[in-house]
Amino acid sequence: MSLLIVLAALGFLMWVAYRGASVIVFAPVAALLAVLVSAPLEVAPAFSALFLERMAEFLKSYFPVFLLGALFGKLIELSGFAQSIVAAVLKLLGRERAIPAVVLVCALLTYGGVSLFVVVFAVYPFAVELFRRTDIPRRLIPGTIALGAFTFTMDSLPGTPQIQNVIPTTFFGTTTWAAATLGTVGAVFILITGLLYLARRRRQAAAAGEGFGVLPPDLATPVAEAPRVHWALALAPLVVVGVANRLLTSAIKGLYGDKFEFTPAGASAALTVNVTKWAAIWAVEAALLLGILTVVLFAFGRVRQHFTAGSKAAVSGALLASMNTASEYGFGAVIASLPGFLLISDALKRIPSPLVGEAVSVTTLAGITGSASGGMGLALGAMASTFIEQAKAGHIPMEVLHRVAAMASGGMDTLPHNGAVITLLAVTGLTHRESYRDIFAITLIKTAAVFVVIALYTATGLV
Repeated sequence: MSLLIVLAALGFLMWVAYRGASVIVFAPVAALLAVLVSAPLEVAPAFSALFLERMAEFLKSYFPVFLLGALFGKLIELSGFAQSIVAAVLKLLGRERAIPAVVLVCALLTYGGVSLFVVVFAVYPFAVELFRRTDIPRRLIPGTIALGAFTFTMDSLPGTPQIQNVIPTTFFGTTTWAAATLGTVGAVFILITGLLYLARRRRQAAAAGEGFGVLPPDLATPVAEAPRVHWALALAPLVVVGVANRLLTSAIKGLYGDKFEFTPAGASAALTVNVTKWAAIWAVEAALLLGILTVVLFAFGRVRQHFTAGSKAAVSGALLASMNTASEYGFGAVIASLPGFLLISDALKRIPSPLVGEAVSVTTLAGITGSASGGMGLALGAMASTFIEQAKAGHIPMEVLHRVAAMASGGMDTLPHNGAVITLLAVTGLTHRESYRDIFAITLIKTAAVFVVIALYTATGLV
């Protein structure tokens, strides 16, 4: 019965998310209904001591990353840098290579720190124009954007500033550059396999005589003329974010050490900060801030006119995204306290390999919640100590745990109720029936890459 209560709560949250309801509202409802059935007197204490505490903990740690990332992405869009990067990639690859061109543009933007949601809006008009000119079915656009934005640059490539690569640092004391070799191999596997799949789908459509199709008038978004900004200048903020993140990751630890003590004015005792836990987050925040300053420096005139409205939109987006994930964190904390979750946890602990157990746990919960960061937070919040103990017993570096968790979170999270999937389909004007098959195929490739990485580490010991 206790297991059914947990599964019912997870199923209810998945159902309401699929229906488009707010996770911010229904995550606490689902969690507290499960507590009500299990132990009625614990509802209020669980809400205050578990749900709200974990929600606040997540926001304290990660909201600045969401905010700075959203603002950086919006400024890249307002400055015209995104359009310039797109134009340069198209000139390099040629318009006949529409699918690789769209994937590369998405990859450059996401690896440079631009929010996944911003990338969808920025790239879609160009993808439509490319696919129309080369007569590729527009139903393949969502799968193409998903490959470029939701996979290898999100959590596989070392150093990516996306939140899915930042969260594991606080659990394992690692950096965003953890397991660079394994992450790179996984990224290459995803990219090559994904491009081969999309090329096959394009050939099948051509053989069947299927072309671009009819674009509804309300979706005929004209491509704005790219501003006269050199591609190198447009890439500069992305390069600044990547280089700064790399340098600051090492510099912060060297400057502060593992711990730092300071006494605020008027305080009676010193405060001790665990720098090992915060170093990677500080590095990403500082890198994004430097990226923002770079955009403002090079494009102040273009950004100034729309900065107020753009920054408001960025803040709104950051608040919504972070609150959604924070609610799922709180949901996870409550569910993890229920007797039924112990049965699930014990079953996962029996998986012989700690890496396989971690991958299965993270990707399963990410799929159920429809959120990579939310599912990873739920899994690591409940079982990170177990994974660490098992890894130490098997002499597995924490860097490998980090990379496996990050990559697994971005696998089955893209089930139909995932927020990014719903947004992507809405922007492209396509339905799940028309385009979700390709998104799901990319999801399977992404999930398979995690086990490729685990097999590679097991066979060679590469990190």
